[in-house]
Amino acid sequence: MSRSEQAYLQLLRHVLENGAKKEDRTGTGTISVFGYQMRFDLSEGFPLITTKLVPFRLIASELIWFIRGDSNIRFLLRHNNHIWNEWAFKKWVESDDYAGPDMTDFGLRAQADAAFASRYEEQMERFKQRVLTDDAFAAEYGELGNVYGKQWRQWKTSQGETIDQLKDVIDAIKRNPDSRRLIVSAWNPEDVPTNMALPPCHTMFQFYVSNGKLSCQLYQRSADIFLGIPFNIASYALLTHLIAHECGLAPGEFIHTLGDAHIYSNHVDQIRQQLDRDPRSLPVLKLNPDKTSIFDFEVADMAVEGYEPHPAIKAPVAV
Repeated sequence: MSRSEQAYLQLLRHVLENGAKKEDRTGTGTISVFGYQMRFDLSEGFPLITTKLVPFRLIASELIWFIRGDSNIRFLLRHNNHIWNEWAFKKWVESDDYAGPDMTDFGLRAQADAAFASRYEEQMERFKQRVLTDDAFAAEYGELGNVYGKQWRQWKTSQGETIDQLKDVIDAIKRNPDSRRLIVSAWNPEDVPTNMALPPCHTMFQFYVSNGKLSCQLYQRSADIFLGIPFNIASYALLTHLIAHECGLAPGEFIHTLGDAHIYSNHVDQIRQQLDRDPRSLPVLKLNPDKTSIFDFEVADMAVEGYEPHPAIKAPVAV
């Protein structure tokens, strides 16, 4: 068993055994601990969890979306990526423009009522098609506000200018690799209350260069351990690989520091199922060697080889 996968499985066990029951914004309820850290040696292989299927294509397309500074789900839908749909859909069904059946509390109701779930799927499909085909609708309801990509690439200053944090940090790694200011922040206090569909969970990351290797540490304020964390681990490992590739460095470690690390109450059975499985060998990441800038990468320029996970385990998303 790789140490990388063991670190994640130990987190699952730790929260199950030591977590406190807490209420949460979604009304689902969680088991939670505060403060936890995992380390992933990227030389061991690419840390894509093997005890359940984690779709690399979704991770790659979401990261490209972030890197481009995009905040509209149309790009994601064009790549058959639906992981942000619920937040945009919520904006539409709660608007005055929505004229369909009641979708109040759609996330929880769809789990318990088959007829409601069918209506929900119909409305979601209608929503996705309109985002893909109707420019005005996409601009209004596909837009998530100043979420991750906007903060990374177009942070708004008090003087009305913008800062490209991601480009600046890559330039700084090349120019001054010993700097202690190699930081990108997605947490913008001015935008959190009003201009984001979801305040950023992975809030700040910092790079560190030593012995020709690039490492990254992420601080994540809120961590959905079963659904979200496997994506976050792989996404920031991929980002570290991409920036190391551009800067002529080897990938070092990804360090994942969690604030509120929680298991939703309706994910416990799925986690116990996952913990009964034996981990498999980690895959290897392959990047297109002809691309030299992370801003030029497409989804097709990234792939994993040797990924043979256990089957996916479905669980509801708390919105």
